[in-house]
Amino acid sequence: MRNKDEIYDFRAFGQAIKEARNKQGMTREKAAGIIDIDPRYLTNIENKGQHPSLQIFYKLVTLFNISVDQFFYPNTTPVRSTRRRQLDNMLDNLDDNDLIIVEATVNGITKEKGNAEI
Repeated sequence: MRNKDEIYDFRAFGQAIKEARNKQGMTREKAAGIIDIDPRYLTNIENKGQHPSLQIFYKLVTLFNISVDQFFYPNTTPVRSTRRRQLDNMLDNLDDNDLIIVEATVNGITKEKGNAEI
């Protein structure tokens, strides 16, 4: 018989999925349709921490560019966090003119942070 401590709590995963879905402006119904599940199943994953099947878990993390390291290795710093993966995905959709603006913004933030530390 398994020890209850061995059961993984999927609530943090569900919240990450919900946050990523909302950030993309995607409805629960649309996301569920893309991965071919009932929207109520997605609701239960997001709000109640229902354990998804491995296939649904995979589909959700790839759809929303979620880093699973934060869930399985919470005490380590991931090489690429979920936020970084999502930002990289957004940058892939920009043209060179858009990237010039992003680069200037990042340079401004970096410069400001450098001045604040002096």
